[in-house]
Amino acid sequence: MHPVDLSCELAGIRAPNPFWLASAPPTNTATQVLRAYEWGWGGAVWKTLGKPVRNVQPRFTAMHTAAERMVGFSNIELITDRPLEDNYREIAAVTARYPDRATIVSLMFETEDEWKEHIERSVAVGAQGLELNFGCPHGMCERGMGSAVGQEPALVETITRWAVRYAGVPVLVKLTPNVTDIIPPALAAQRGGAHGVSLINTIKSVMGVDLDRMVPLPVVGDASTNGGYCGPAVKPIALHMVGALARHPEFRLPISGMGGIGTWRDAAEFLALGARSVQICTAVMHHGYRIIHDLTEGLGHWMEEKNYRTLDDLIGRAVPNFRSWEDLDLNHRVVARIQTDKCIGCQLCYVACLDGSHQCIYLPDAEHPDAPIRLATESRMPWVAENECTGCQLCHLVCPVEGAIKMVPLHTGQPRQSWRELQALAVTESGTSNDSTLEGRQGFWQTQGIG
Repeated sequence: MHPVDLSCELAGIRAPNPFWLASAPPTNTATQVLRAYEWGWGGAVWKTLGKPVRNVQPRFTAMHTAAERMVGFSNIELITDRPLEDNYREIAAVTARYPDRATIVSLMFETEDEWKEHIERSVAVGAQGLELNFGCPHGMCERGMGSAVGQEPALVETITRWAVRYAGVPVLVKLTPNVTDIIPPALAAQRGGAHGVSLINTIKSVMGVDLDRMVPLPVVGDASTNGGYCGPAVKPIALHMVGALARHPEFRLPISGMGGIGTWRDAAEFLALGARSVQICTAVMHHGYRIIHDLTEGLGHWMEEKNYRTLDDLIGRAVPNFRSWEDLDLNHRVVARIQTDKCIGCQLCYVACLDGSHQCIYLPDAEHPDAPIRLATESRMPWVAENECTGCQLCHLVCPVEGAIKMVPLHTGQPRQSWRELQALAVTESGTSNDSTLEGRQGFWQTQGIG
């Protein structure tokens, strides 16, 4: 046991830890959810209930790298294809046996009467909360549901209002990432009375093409369709959208974050950017329910090291530092330094800088006034001309040896100054607030070393 408390609360829904199974194949039956709870999962969002569907075969495909399988995962599976009566009976069995877990029912229907009926049935079998699926990007959106709703704020608000009216338990709205801006649908959910949101659902995608049969993947007979993309590769998109909501001054709802979470560190990043719980799917499909032990142990040990006693000590800690580009420090300087005791002479940094960046890395035989004398000309070890280095960090990213290239801060003595502050200074210097043209400010920017 750790001296930290991993118990979780989101919109009044409580769980022993923040790790919940997302609505997906791992939450399709009571057998699965019960086994997950036995392993120690804090909650589960039941695979979406709706009108009966038929699934196609196959319906999964993945993107692999040389080092890892399923770094990206795509599916064209629809909502539950099991009878609703079976689902409700099994949900009742799960909630009766594990009343302390966050068992949430995901729903997707068309008419207000259908929403009312199945909301009431879900609550009657013990659901601690509801999740309105406004995110599915294939199959259901063509029927006017899923992401077809999530992309229309007016529909999000209307259906959310229906759900809140009939529920009597917390209502979460699952948002689609298939929008240009996540803020409008999130604010619509808030106006509709939602108690929280969950995001992101999967991203509309085509994983690849079978070049022998000339059919997109996965091949279903003689054709295929776009699917929903998830897995580790979507984590940066999910983090951005979670953070964008958490920092928005008008958005006040708690967030359940998901999208590419596979480790405790992934989860900690979502929590730091404002999520109060995390939902996981692809990692479970890849490695099984047993990963919960690594998730809880890892997060608990790390929180103990950082002196975080509860999740509230961690949640949102990174949000104040997630800012607009205009608020970043233009005077912050770093340079790349190659560590001679670790460099293996592969010269990947040299090639990357030469062809893809700012040509400030040189080989030992380069004729340059700043060339270090200590490097023998027969050496393969590159070196950095620090006065030419722009601090972009590309060399550090391509280097295959951990710690062989370090990005070292330079103490320039200049005060912190952002683009926004420079703009304000330009207005002050020009003596007018109307001179916003490039010509009107060009001289000022040049005096600041910009342009």
